[in-house]
Amino acid sequence: MEKAEWLSQVRRGILEYSIMLMLSNKEMYGYELISTLSKWEVLSTTEGTIYPLLKRLEKDNLIKFTWKNSIEGLPPRKYYCLTEEGNNFLSLMSNEWENLITSINQIKDEEW
Repeated sequence: MEKAEWLSQVRRGILEYSIMLMLSNKEMYGYELISTLSKWEVLSTTEGTIYPLLKRLEKDNLIKFTWKNSIEGLPPRKYYCLTEEGNNFLSLMSNEWENLITSINQIKDEEW
């Protein structure tokens, strides 16, 4: 596996987890997710990445959306939030994330 492919796979999983964490706190629309993620260079993404990911999460019944009118006369926006199944899956993801981080840190601290 090449470095770029490995980074892409890791980034994809972390991006999905990050989006679900953000949506567990509040409803957000696609561009808002992109803008928020851009605060962290490693999580910065594009529409070409985020919208297919949101579509897949929706297809898997982990998120849902509602249309909301814009205040400034702009077209309505799709606001995404977690479903009950999404909240349950996020709990599993969070537990696995904590286990993974703990294990990796133990490996890093081990004297081989």
